[in-house]
Amino acid sequence: MRAIVSTTMLALLLGVSAGNVANAAEIAVEAGEGAAERLTEALIMAKPGDTVRIGAGRFELTEGLSLDIDDVLVKGAGSDQTVLSFKSQTGSGEGLLVTSDRVVLEDFAVEDAKGDGVKSKGSDQITFRKLRVEWTNGPDAKNGSYGVYPVSSKNVLIDGVTVKGASDAGIYVGQSENIVVRNSRAEFNVAGIEIENSMKADVYKNVVTRNTGGILVFDLPNLPVQGGHDIRVFDNAVVNNDTPNFAPKGNIVAIVPKGMGIMVMANRNVHVFNNKLDGNGTAHVLIAAYPNDYEDEKYMFVPRGVFVHDNSYGEGGASPDGEVGKTISDVSGMPVPDIVWDGVTTIPEYFSWTAAENRIYVEEAEGTSFVNLKMISQLMLPWGWWPDTDIASYKGSLPEPAPVKLPQESGA
Repeated sequence: MRAIVSTTMLALLLGVSAGNVANAAEIAVEAGEGAAERLTEALIMAKPGDTVRIGAGRFELTEGLSLDIDDVLVKGAGSDQTVLSFKSQTGSGEGLLVTSDRVVLEDFAVEDAKGDGVKSKGSDQITFRKLRVEWTNGPDAKNGSYGVYPVSSKNVLIDGVTVKGASDAGIYVGQSENIVVRNSRAEFNVAGIEIENSMKADVYKNVVTRNTGGILVFDLPNLPVQGGHDIRVFDNAVVNNDTPNFAPKGNIVAIVPKGMGIMVMANRNVHVFNNKLDGNGTAHVLIAAYPNDYEDEKYMFVPRGVFVHDNSYGEGGASPDGEVGKTISDVSGMPVPDIVWDGVTTIPEYFSWTAAENRIYVEEAEGTSFVNLKMISQLMLPWGWWPDTDIASYKGSLPEPAPVKLPQESGA
């Protein structure tokens, strides 16, 4: 039965005008016999403005779910009350795939998806709120790659989400624009939060702990969208990231060493500030070039315009892990400094002056340790180079990107 609900309430929830939901209805799906089929049908039959309300209980699903209708709210009874379990999923796809606009996903859990947990592709104004995505067997290379996974999307809000056990990234936003990730928790993933090949992102007030690496801001070659820029990472707790890397071989995150706090690779205009970093055994902050060979004439492999400032640093760098950790510690010594820059630049920049907007800037409290590994110098001048630990020589600042504003929060 389709019960009429308040159009004003739906307009507020979905961020659309009341006129667009004049015929809005609520489709209730309760747990019990036939629940999987009824939920699948509800998502197929929903109309713009509808609410698909999923009741409390455990829903055992053998096939992935999908939604391709605009202006729909999918709401459970709470992330600890409404559980969509894909433990018996027969395929390898997502738990839930959304390919439509102005969709809100709220208050439910997705467990043990064979592929990614909850994914949006090509969506505008997509909201993930108070969700839990978890692989209940703990860290395992056979787990799905991504927990919450918007890709090729814009105006993305991820708020109050918890993800555990992803074999790539717990919260991953790729090839997208206008992004907010806040108030969320990522633990026991390979990467806690990853912003990849994306533009204009604010990542703040998150707890990122017990992952291999905490927060990654990457730009990678050979992808349809490149040139990630204008990223703010601030007011996060990035602590005790100590889970051994369990990514399948061949994944780029397989290079991330256990104990990485925040890593910026080949992205532009990235601001890292007011974060709490503690207990990250390899390094608290790493700024690095893309390390692998590639064939992509449009790709820029070095980070440009990174500003690290006003963070707090606890114990860290005492147990650098893997090849990356060894490479750093062989040059920097032990413990590894709080902030590490590999020092890789393009060859023209190495021999000439780097433009102010492309430099690396560090403004931290007295006692914060830093090293420029000068890896380009190791290649160019193997007989006469040394690392630079003079943090004072990197003082300066960059204009901060404007805060990201999302239309689903402004009512626009």
